[in-house]
Amino acid sequence: MSWWSGAFGLVLLLFKVVAKHSQTFAATLHRHYLQAADRRASHSSPKHSPSTPTELHPFFEAFRNLYTRKLWHQLTLKLYEFFDHPRSQPFRVDDFESKLNQQRLVEMATKVSKEIDNPQTQLSFLTSLLSRIDTEKSKEAHVLLLANIAHAKLLYGDLVGTKTDMDAAWKILDQLDGVDNAVNAAYYRVAADYYKAKAEYAPYYKHSLLYLACVDVASDLTRDECLLRAHDLSVSAFLGDTIYNFGELLMHPILDALDNTQYDWIKKLLFTFNEGNIGKFEALAPLFPQEPILEQNYPFLRQKICLMALIESVFKRNANDRTLTFQSIAEETRLPLDEVEHLIMKALSLKLIRGSMDQVDQKAHITWVQPRVLSRGQIGELATRLGAWMEKLGDVEKRIAPEVSVSA
Repeated sequence: MSWWSGAFGLVLLLFKVVAKHSQTFAATLHRHYLQAADRRASHSSPKHSPSTPTELHPFFEAFRNLYTRKLWHQLTLKLYEFFDHPRSQPFRVDDFESKLNQQRLVEMATKVSKEIDNPQTQLSFLTSLLSRIDTEKSKEAHVLLLANIAHAKLLYGDLVGTKTDMDAAWKILDQLDGVDNAVNAAYYRVAADYYKAKAEYAPYYKHSLLYLACVDVASDLTRDECLLRAHDLSVSAFLGDTIYNFGELLMHPILDALDNTQYDWIKKLLFTFNEGNIGKFEALAPLFPQEPILEQNYPFLRQKICLMALIESVFKRNANDRTLTFQSIAEETRLPLDEVEHLIMKALSLKLIRGSMDQVDQKAHITWVQPRVLSRGQIGELATRLGAWMEKLGDVEKRIAPEVSVSA
C-alpha cells in the first residue's frame, strides 16, 4: 500500500461532488469515515496519488506529521491554510475532528458548506454537525453553528426557522463574556439579513452596524459587499422611524464604497439629513426615482428632514436664546404655520428635543437637543460661538480684575 493510501486514512479527502449531489450527505460522510479506518495500515515509501496536485503534497506530509505528534492546534492552522489554497477546493477533510478546537471545526464546516450549491443539502450538512458539538464546553462554537444554520435557513426562505435559531443563539450569546469577533459577526450578520428580509429598517440598521464593528471592512468584505451594505444601511437610516442620529454611519468607512458609484448621491443625502438642510434635500429630490423605495416614502422623508431642520435651528441658537416662535419654526422648516405645533409634538415624543410649548402665545421653549455628529460647517459655527463666548469672558475678567486687586 502506498504512502498516499495511508495518508488518506489520516486525512480522508472527501470529493466536493459528494457534497453537491448526495441527499444523505451525513450518512455518506460517516460511511467514508469507517472505510478510512480500515485503510489505516502501515505505509511504505512516500509516493503521492497522481491525481493529487503537486502543490498539495506538502500539506499531506504536514498533516501526517502533526497528526502523529498530536499537535492539534498546529494541525488546525495547517487545515485553514489548506482550505485557503485554490487547488484544494475539490478536496475536503473529515477525520480527527474530535481533536480540533470546536469553534475552528464549525468555521471549517461553514467554509465547506458554502461550496454546496443545493440549499437543502447545505442545511442538512450544517445541522448534522450540531450533535457533534459539546454545547456546554463549547458555547461559542454552538452559537456560531446556530447562526450559520439560521443563515442557511434564511437563504432557503424559512424565516420562522431563522428567527427560532437566532433567538436560541442570542440566549446563549447574551450570557457570554469576551466572545470571539467571528462569533459575534456571524450572529449580527444573520440578524441584519433577517430584518432586511422583513423590511424592518431600524433593527436592520442596528444589527448591521454591530456586524461591521466585528469585521475588518477592508479585508473581510469584497467591494460589492461593501457597496451593498453601505446602500442598505443608508436606505434603512432614511426609512427607520426611530433613526434621527446618523453619526455612527457617517463616521464609518463603509460609506466610502458609495463614492463614484450610481449611489454617490445617497451619501450626499445622508449628510443633508444630518445638517437638516431642506434646500439641499429639495435639490436632491429629483433623484429619488432612481431609488423607488425612497420615492414611495417621500412624505415620511419630508417630515423627517423637517424634524432635522428643527433640531438644526435650535442648535444654531445660544443656550439663553432657545425660545422659538411658531412663525420662525415655519420659516426654518418651510412648513405651513398650522403644521408647526404637530411637528414640535412629534419631536418631543421622539425625544429629539426637550422643553415646553405655549399654544396660546405660539412659542416653544427648548432646553435640550439630541446630540449628533457635526459637519465641518457646523463645527465652524460652533467654533465661532465659542470664540465669542471667550471674548465675553475676557471682558468680564477685565471688569472684575481691578476690584479683585483692591480687595487683595
